[in-house]
Amino acid sequence: MENIESIKEAQEKFSQLIQPEFERIKRMKEDNEVTDFSKLDKIVVGILPGDGIGPIIMKQAIRVLQELIKEEVQSGRIELREIEGMTIENRVAKMQSLPEDVFKEVKDCDVLIKGPMVTPRVGEGLPNFLSANSLLRRGLELFAAVRPIKISDKNIDWTFFRENIEGEYIWGNKGIQVDEDLAIDFKVQTKQGSERIARAAFEFARKNGKKNVTIVTKANIVKLADGNFIKAVRKVGEEYPEIEIQERLVDAMCAKMLDPEFNKGIEVIVLPNLYGDIVTDVAAEHQGGLGTASSSNIGNKYAMFEAIHGTAPFLIEHGRGDYADPCSLIRAVGMMLAHIGYGDCKELLDKALDICTVTERKVIITTLKEDASAEEFTDYLLETIQGLK
Repeated sequence: MENIESIKEAQEKFSQLIQPEFERIKRMKEDNEVTDFSKLDKIVVGILPGDGIGPIIMKQAIRVLQELIKEEVQSGRIELREIEGMTIENRVAKMQSLPEDVFKEVKDCDVLIKGPMVTPRVGEGLPNFLSANSLLRRGLELFAAVRPIKISDKNIDWTFFRENIEGEYIWGNKGIQVDEDLAIDFKVQTKQGSERIARAAFEFARKNGKKNVTIVTKANIVKLADGNFIKAVRKVGEEYPEIEIQERLVDAMCAKMLDPEFNKGIEVIVLPNLYGDIVTDVAAEHQGGLGTASSSNIGNKYAMFEAIHGTAPFLIEHGRGDYADPCSLIRAVGMMLAHIGYGDCKELLDKALDICTVTERKVIITTLKEDASAEEFTDYLLETIQGLK
């Protein structure tokens, strides 16, 4: 009898979870308006410094941004607007992971550059907030997390398209504790969500001369959600006959991504949310660490660009925050500039970063105090940019 009551309660909660999804699907079907930045009189870039090392590396990233678009800022074509209120201290004071007043300011911008933000964990003495990152992505419908990975000596030049809203994350805090012995979490997949991330990947491939899209799932085990994801990607792929489609399993992808036989032909990779989170972090480590990698979060109307690493509490606690590597956010700046129509600025930045981090390396960051600080590295990068102009 006790089990029957627990099951009934679980069924009722599950029913309440499903109903809003139909409204979300309806919104996806109607979400067809795409921002054309070339037609905007002014582009507003919102700056969210974040927590921990966030404000430190953001300061350096903005120095680089201001150098690259000096004339646009002076003419008023681009406005850099810092948004306060997303520190963990303010969020705790308001008991909101994404304060409503801050989100209103966010929506008044066209694109965002975001530093890392604290997501509290159980036992840390902070409210058990949802991830502010996830709330921003969902609130702005940023359905595509795009992460480039380049490892030249391995002949790797990949672009990941991670579905950014659904999967295990969308109901991440809405699992059902049926009784003290049984807990259930969920994975959510919709045809619309899968097709729009697929289309973003195929469009990128076509526009950039790529001939391959690789789907990464665990469809041999997660047969329904992952199986439907594959079907949706392959359906969209029919519109791009010049592009080859292949599949990889997520565990093999993590284990063998550097194996040239395994990764043969891979160029653009499309993945559901959780797998994308894991695989792109593994790839970033192979590239040189999370501090080297950036990510763009793209929707039809808004876009957000960020580092993929956390707030680095160890560096802050040991007085080494000023020695954090700012390259992640600086690369995010480049991705943002390309997105709003300044691809030439991104190309210039990429050349300068290659000189400063690969070929010349006169100034080196290790996060140790005997080596360069974030500011000293950025001075070197700015000198290099000016020399290339």
